[in-house]
Amino acid sequence: MPEYRTIQGDNWDLIAYRVYEGLGGEKLTSALIDANPQYVLMVEFPAGCILEIPEVYIPAAKTLPPWLR
Repeated sequence: MPEYRTIQGDNWDLIAYRVYEGLGGEKLTSALIDANPQYVLMVEFPAGCILEIPEVYIPAAKTLPPWLR
């Protein structure tokens, strides 16, 4: 599983935005928190914490928007 080393001042939303850019960013914060229960109470990280970055599955849309039908 990929890892992320925190930078002083990182928070969950910012980390999710960085590691899941293009996949929904901060919308995937809960997946990141679930993979790192030892840090669940952290609001702002110090430098050097190692977080596991889980792979996420983003399902494809089942319907097309009207302009693509």
